Parts: sequence; structure tokens; C-alpha cells
Amino acid sequence: MKEPFDIEILNKTYSIFPEEKDTYTIFKEGVEYLHIQKDTETSWLKLDPETNIPLFGLDEEVNLIGKAISEYEG
Repeated sequence: MKEPFDIEILNKTYSIFPEEKDTYTIFKEGVEYLHIQKDTETSWLKLDPETNIPLFGLDEEVNLIGKAISEYEG
């Protein structure tokens, strides 16, 4: 299992906890914030907090976090 790591986007610190393949739990400023999953190389999906089902729709923050994850794991 991969180790957690931190990234910074727009002066905010996000702690990234890798879960299953291409799925991550995100903490923002120390508080559990959201769960995301990689969809394609440039697209990431937010997961419903209750069901963990992907929520389709453009979310720029999720894509920025996903891009930073990809670059970190690069």
C-alpha cells in the first residue's frame, strides 16, 4: 500500500491517503474533505460520501488535486 503524502494547491494543504487502485481520501487543512477516483489521465471524479459511487460532472478542484497526485506519483 502506498504511503500518504501532502500536496499544496493555491496555498491550501491537502493530505492524500491512497486507498484502492486510483482511489484516494483527501483531507483539506487537516479535515476529511472528499474521496476521488481517477477516470482518465486528465479527468478525476468525486465519489459520493455515502455510497462511494462516482459523481460525474466537472469539478475543477478535484481535477487540480488529481493532477497534483499524478505529478507526485509520476
